[in-house]
Amino acid sequence: MKKKKLTALLLVLCMGVAALSGCGSREDAKEDVKEEEQQETEEENKKPEEAKPSAVINIGAMKGPTAMGMAQLLDDENYNVSIVASPDEMVPMVVQGQVDIAAIPANLAATLYQKTEKQISVLAANTLGVLYLVENGDTIHSAADLKGKTIYSSGKGATPEYALNSVLKANGLDPEKDVTVEYKSEHAEVVAALAADTAAVGLLPQPFVTTALMKNENLRVALDLNELWESSIDDGSRLITGVVIVRNEYLKEHEDDVKIFMDAYEKSVDFVNTDVEAAAEIIGAHEIIAKEVAVKAIPECSIVFIEGDELKTMLSGYLNTLLEQNPQIIGGSVPDDAFYYKR
Repeated sequence: MKKKKLTALLLVLCMGVAALSGCGSREDAKEDVKEEEQQETEEENKKPEEAKPSAVINIGAMKGPTAMGMAQLLDDENYNVSIVASPDEMVPMVVQGQVDIAAIPANLAATLYQKTEKQISVLAANTLGVLYLVENGDTIHSAADLKGKTIYSSGKGATPEYALNSVLKANGLDPEKDVTVEYKSEHAEVVAALAADTAAVGLLPQPFVTTALMKNENLRVALDLNELWESSIDDGSRLITGVVIVRNEYLKEHEDDVKIFMDAYEKSVDFVNTDVEAAAEIIGAHEIIAKEVAVKAIPECSIVFIEGDELKTMLSGYLNTLLEQNPQIIGGSVPDDAFYYKR
């Protein structure tokens, strides 16, 4: 009898020890899982270090949308960004090697390619069409409504003239017979002309459109030339205002740095389009345009980053359109395939 009691007691003790061991194992397992989850979270939260160029890259940009997309690079010590007011200032900077990379008008890039004997390449499109038709009142809702109208514009002999002509023709209007286009030397003169002739239409670029609307509550955006181009011209081209180019000498020696720049620039463009307030703060601080104008203008400035085959299709078609009207505006001919850089 005593043996049976002793055996039973031993069994109970063994079961107790086993149960305790099981609980311990489960608790240990839970702790292991927690540690693993914590490690995974820490790994996920660790941001990989962004690649940096081997040396400071000198960049040129122009006031307005072509520079606005670079907002995140303006205070980055890896990039020395010079902002100028006109294409005339930018050309010698590129030709003389003062800048390695530059944001310039698309037609100027084509011209430089020809004039420098193919010593530059285009990296990406950074700005699509920024031209808008504005009016006093509410009478223009389609291209057809422009028939018989007077259109005031700046940019005679430049991109605005040829872009307007292309869109008018694509919509069945003769630029010489169906509308009267009067060219002014400055955007401000266009706005003044609209104030004096309230039945007329004005062709203006961003961000000047936003500035004009803020000063004159009677003005409204009637038509977006970018949208008109895309809806009426079916060759795959886009109305491209600005591109980013690189000097081929620099590209040959620093291709990895160029790729790092392109990654950083693409992120900057995304930042400008998604965090408008923060971007406007930077843009205003660097006197590209006033912060209050930038906040309203950024969504209308068509700031993009388009590269590779998509860029080639869009830009070559656009340059062909300019070639048909004035070959000299693109340097005499459409650039060949070597013009387009692919990373």
